[in-house]
Amino acid sequence: MDVVCLGILIADIFASPIPRLPEAGELALVDRYLMSAGGCAVNTAACLRRLGRKVAVIGKTGQDLLGDFVVKDLTRLGIDASGVRRSAVHATSLTYILNVKGQDRRYLHAVGANSDFSLTDVDLSMLSRARVLYVGGYLVMPRWEPDDLASLFREAKRQGLMTVLDVVIGAGSPASLASIEPVLPYTDLFLPNNDEAQTLTGRDDPLSQAEILSRLNPSCTIAITLGREGVLVRSKDRVFRAGAYAVESVDESGAGDAFAAGFIIGLIEQWPLEQTLRFASAVGASCTRALGCTEGVLHFDAALAFVAQNPLKIARLG
Repeated sequence: MDVVCLGILIADIFASPIPRLPEAGELALVDRYLMSAGGCAVNTAACLRRLGRKVAVIGKTGQDLLGDFVVKDLTRLGIDASGVRRSAVHATSLTYILNVKGQDRRYLHAVGANSDFSLTDVDLSMLSRARVLYVGGYLVMPRWEPDDLASLFREAKRQGLMTVLDVVIGAGSPASLASIEPVLPYTDLFLPNNDEAQTLTGRDDPLSQAEILSRLNPSCTIAITLGREGVLVRSKDRVFRAGAYAVESVDESGAGDAFAAGFIIGLIEQWPLEQTLRFASAVGASCTRALGCTEGVLHFDAALAFVAQNPLKIARLG
């Protein structure tokens, strides 16, 4: 096993892009619907599978048809689902994703069984088979306290794994540095987006955000994704600002998770940081070429070829 991906599990329903939102009472037609297993843990795991890695998922669904679907979809994707638990209290989490041409996505979301997922659901023996532990969706898993995640990461580091943390912060969330302060000392790679980093640090500028976050663990690589503006990465005493690859975008859902998968590949391969940045950026950009979170993601050799054929500007900042 290369990577264990732990976090939120969701049944996703995507609508293909429409020209505008319908008026009240109006019926709007879409070209296509897509239903797939989703959530940070699943999306990152599915991208890693497309990149040729062996992965397992740990999370929780309900004991319902959607839960059955999520587990079956994981199996279809070649992902080890033995770490998925089933809640007897909550239904499977569901997100409806509405795409409007020229606008950012809109979401309707039910937290569902992710609110019932806790450290007690984790089979720690799964870590012994892996090289990397990725946690995605932290801060929207209500039963995970900072000390719980710190305990898990501490155990992962004891077993020699690299640790990767991604967060999701909802609108109006009270998240702050205290939410991650116990965790970052055991984190090798932290992957917030600009909005999440702003909530955590209270700063607008990615460079200032990275500086504040790095104080919690100077050895942790901080990668702040900026959407179509690229990414800023701080790794020890080095700071890089990379642009973004231009592709014909259909749906930007899951691009951050795909970027995370690409970065994890760089960690496993022990590539130089700039090479990892180019590869992760290519994988993230490729995700947006198709509806859903994984259908457009390049396979490993195709991603390498894309990077070789398409230059990406990376500047080292003072």
